[in-house]
Amino acid sequence: MALDVAVQMDHVSSISIKGDSTFAMCLEAQRRGHSLFHYTPERLSLRDGRVTVRGEVMELREEEGSHFTLGPSEKRDLGDSDVVLLRQDPPFDMAYITATHILERVQPKTLVVNDPAQVRNAPEKIFVTEFPDLMPETLITKDMAEVMEFRAEFGDIIMKPLYGNGGAGVFHITPQDRNLTSFFETFGLLYREPFIVQRYLKEVRQGDKRIILVDGEVAGAINRVPAETDARSNMHVGGVATATELTAREREICARIGPALKERNLLFVGIDVIGGLLTEINVTSPTGIREVSRFGGNDIAAMIWDAIEARL
Repeated sequence: MALDVAVQMDHVSSISIKGDSTFAMCLEAQRRGHSLFHYTPERLSLRDGRVTVRGEVMELREEEGSHFTLGPSEKRDLGDSDVVLLRQDPPFDMAYITATHILERVQPKTLVVNDPAQVRNAPEKIFVTEFPDLMPETLITKDMAEVMEFRAEFGDIIMKPLYGNGGAGVFHITPQDRNLTSFFETFGLLYREPFIVQRYLKEVRQGDKRIILVDGEVAGAINRVPAETDARSNMHVGGVATATELTAREREICARIGPALKERNLLFVGIDVIGGLLTEINVTSPTGIREVSRFGGNDIAAMIWDAIEARL
């Protein structure tokens, strides 16, 4: 059965198709005969209980520099779509949160992936704290005294914004580093929210493993190795993807969190594991599909659509 699929995303013209998971998901939907309707989140409207959006019919092709065609702008009622893919990138700010509230109004008639209420209630760096025994030591605070006490205990720490993404604002602060107070002051100017501070995991030099789960089950994984000059493993800041296998500890982590993901209707999730410790649970716009496929792993886009179609 052909489905009407609306895709809430950053504008298709801005994506890099080589590594974009949304592009992979949409290509697979198109291959299955589903129609794609493209829109960006600021074009959502709510009036008299109806959610409407202005967007365009979208066709995709695997051609770098010429990867999409959009039809003329038109207004649609999202309640008439079969599926909405919630795929715009963070920041996870009030605009993002408002979009989740609006998208709730089309449920359950329309299936929203991932469930917007659960996305709102499971920010990546807070949701993970429900599994403290799987994590490195972690502090969430805006109290300088607490940060100083944490650093005195562990020496080597990572400090990052609570709602950041893509490695932005992530700092490795060594025991000899005299910049902690300056970082704290700068973070206070940039962010109203608390910060997150974690014990530095030296195993990150061997890689930060991205494990993808579909409907609570392991679908694939890649290892992301940071550049020699950077503490971050994110690929768009120089991290290099390599093939990997899951360890027994990593399978244990997935088995522990899988039921919680299924319970929350979080169908497509990416978790980050360093040295056998869980650091993030990514539910807003997980990535890694194309990299897994590139190294001979599962066709995760197909697995996602199998799961979506089964729910419908």
